[in-house]
Amino acid sequence: MRRLVVRCACAMAWAGLFVLMLAIAVWTSLVLLYAGPFGDEARRVLAMLAAALGVAMLLAMPAARWRWTAMTIYLAIFGATVAWWAALEPSNERDWQTDVAVLPRAEINGDIVTVRNIRNFDYRSETDYTPAYYDKRFDVRELQGVDLIAVYWMGPAIAHVFVSFAFSDGNHLAVSIETRKEKTESYSTLRGFFRQYELFYVVADERDVIRLRTNYRKDPPEHVYVFRVYGPTENARRLFRSYMAKINGLHAQPEFYNTLTTNCTTNIWFHSETNPGHVPFSWKILASGYVPEYLYQLGRLDTSKSFDELKRQAYANVRAHAADQAADFSRRIRAPVPSGARLDAAPPGR
Repeated sequence: MRRLVVRCACAMAWAGLFVLMLAIAVWTSLVLLYAGPFGDEARRVLAMLAAALGVAMLLAMPAARWRWTAMTIYLAIFGATVAWWAALEPSNERDWQTDVAVLPRAEINGDIVTVRNIRNFDYRSETDYTPAYYDKRFDVRELQGVDLIAVYWMGPAIAHVFVSFAFSDGNHLAVSIETRKEKTESYSTLRGFFRQYELFYVVADERDVIRLRTNYRKDPPEHVYVFRVYGPTENARRLFRSYMAKINGLHAQPEFYNTLTTNCTTNIWFHSETNPGHVPFSWKILASGYVPEYLYQLGRLDTSKSFDELKRQAYANVRAHAADQAADFSRRIRAPVPSGARLDAAPPGR
């Protein structure tokens, strides 16, 4: 019996070691593919070489004669890759795409915050636009609430989520946490794991950041929902101050975006930690499409109606198309839904 226990323990240990080395081989190959030195072709060659050596190492593990030599060699390759990857540093000085070329910042004087470089592009299509920015002063004491904006384009589980701060004079300031891409880059979920994009806070007029998604993105079309988050007004003000501090922090010291840990929803959750009784962490924060439903379950959205009815009323695309470039765009996309109105027969993202 004792021998059987020992054999089982040894087998489990070797299985665990095999899985660990497999994970190391996969990670090493992907890092070299997406973040390795030299150009794209060299990275592909290095990644294929690392993958081939990884397979050879895994095949050698059952053989007592070769396992430790093979593992030692591959761990040396892994160590060199980790050293390269850890040495990568974020920067604010790159050849950025136009929509993320200008960093926002905030000048804070007590309760008065002057936000510089609020984006408000004049769009003719998703890719054809005239860049424009403005500065605006906000009195934090006039901040009345926070809206959660959820954008769906590929089913119910995935959404881009951002916030918009609502002030008593009808002004709204939207802040969308995104990747800062260079002119030669396009977004890749896998690349986002490997320090390939800087973190960027798009501070924008809603006629920009919402209307871009409702009126101009066609391939695939995007569907936008605007939910008011319920809670103490002071919580909204603390959240606003946390955002402004982060925006200034990124202006001074850039950071990398990470698909899993430093993205649009996890960063909102981190900002919410400034408030007492903040939302508990949940897998639904990672599966971002379920964030509105999660907040509804916690009583942070309007629970006087069913979630399906709330989501139907929150659907903004139809009203955004009608409002288009209107000066009161923010008010019109939040207009009360008349009883019996049919905004959308089956809102996407359900």
